[in-house]
Amino acid sequence: MRTLADTDPKQFIADFFKSFHEELLQSDEDPALVFDRYHAPDIVQVADGHRMDREKLIAHTRPIRKTRPSNRTEVHEAIANGDRIAARYTLHVQRRGKYLAIEVCFFGRFTADGRMREAHMLTRTVPAADPDQAAPAASGGRDASA
Repeated sequence: MRTLADTDPKQFIADFFKSFHEELLQSDEDPALVFDRYHAPDIVQVADGHRMDREKLIAHTRPIRKTRPSNRTEVHEAIANGDRIAARYTLHVQRRGKYLAIEVCFFGRFTADGRMREAHMLTRTVPAADPDQAAPAASGGRDASA
């Protein structure tokens, strides 16, 4: 896994989400083991005011494995300072023939080895412009060039 210190912040955040999603869906390994490769043991994520710790986040991954959505993270901008990163991106998701686009303002901290330690996100759902652009057929695609 790349570290934040040696990667462009836009590329780092795009690669982080793509790799985690792909590994989660392509592996038969216990989701907790996959999760722990990408997240620090003391991970805390607050999304739209809802706080989730490691156990809640792992529970959140289980339905993703069942529905196997494809997604693409389009990173619009990202900046980093030390172990912190701020990013604005759109998550394009295709699940069960439905398309969804979610705009995300992300503020996070990462460990020296590239695992997420803390995340604060504000999200809003926006209309998915063109279903063919919502998510590629292969899961976990990303566009860090936008």
